[in-house]
Amino acid sequence: MSHIVFLLVPGVHLLDLAGPAQVFSTAAGFGHPYTLSYVAEQPQVTTAQGLPLVAGLDWPELGPGDLIVVPGWRAVTLADAPALGSATLKVLRDHHAGGGTVASVCAGAEALGQAGLLDGRRCTTHHDVQDELALRHPGAVVVRDVLFTADDRVITSAGIASGIDLALHLVATDHGPAAAAQAAREMVVYARRNGHEPQSSAMLRHRSHLDDTVHRAQNLIDARFDRPLPLPALAAAVGVSERTLTRLFGRATGLTPLRYQQTLRLERAQHLISHGATIDAAARSVGFEDPRMLRRLRARTV
Repeated sequence: MSHIVFLLVPGVHLLDLAGPAQVFSTAAGFGHPYTLSYVAEQPQVTTAQGLPLVAGLDWPELGPGDLIVVPGWRAVTLADAPALGSATLKVLRDHHAGGGTVASVCAGAEALGQAGLLDGRRCTTHHDVQDELALRHPGAVVVRDVLFTADDRVITSAGIASGIDLALHLVATDHGPAAAAQAAREMVVYARRNGHEPQSSAMLRHRSHLDDTVHRAQNLIDARFDRPLPLPALAAAVGVSERTLTRLFGRATGLTPLRYQQTLRLERAQHLISHGATIDAAARSVGFEDPRMLRRLRARTV
């Protein structure tokens, strides 16, 4: 994705909007090609917190690599949601039909439902309105008690802070988990949470700590987990002894540096296998010289 367009509706929640916007803006600051735009059906939108926002009225030209995000809004029920015009709903449908991705935060799932994009797809929303979403859109498969879902380029999140988790997941999908971890760390969101099992990422799951030495070591491993990285070289790169690095790494992550690297390799290999690669090909791709090592690690996880 390169162009991120936020659709603003009256009563939009600030954090539903600002959280994902901050993630993509932070990732852009690290050199990833994100451009942010804001569109509404009126030139000024007042947030639920009383802050007036100015937005454009015209949609930019979007392609398959672009994303539309619908942040949530304040409403007691989804039936009280601001009515979106037919032209706006058509933009959502057409963008998805053209290969683009659409996402929602919190009650924003209602907009995707009105556009017909939830039919037959897994989705979620804030726990207060999950039952209502299921009633209003019986064709949707509403998943409860998860932070976000992803189904055929329709991404929905539970609301408020979970929009940050959704955005970090999309950055990881676009540019790799290391890029998402970098953005999360810059935002001091070390405890980045996963949505559902398919979105789980070891690179982010083991970043819930504040040890800068370990973060620097993880950055090096993340960038080259498919290549040999001996402990002496890793320790020298971060300026500590091998013993100190092993102790700090274990205290921060519960793993040794080698086990962390193996976890990354296993996760990537599982992804390749799920997309049709053979075990031998996946093993070679992630840096295992002997496919038997991958088989042993996979057996342990089962």
